[in-house]
Amino acid sequence: MSEFGQTGLAVAAVVPGLAAAIDQHAAAVRDSIRATGRPMTRAGLAGYATGLREAATDHGWSAPDTPIDWTRADWVLVRLIAVCVLSS
Repeated sequence: MSEFGQTGLAVAAVVPGLAAAIDQHAAAVRDSIRATGRPMTRAGLAGYATGLREAATDHGWSAPDTPIDWTRADWVLVRLIAVCVLSS
């Protein structure tokens, strides 16, 4: 949350397209976790986010080290923000 979540959510509050994308990703994360039969807990969401980052890194993604243009945020960032929303 501290790395991307707070900033991403603040921007989503004023950028409807980003807010909609986060909502769609949150629904997909909920569906994914429910499909495993596990309850959606903060620990489970943290595990999901860790796995997502590891898989993305294995495929060449890296966390931005410059300011993020949230109007062009990539899939991984939006998915991580969605996990933040679900864990709050």
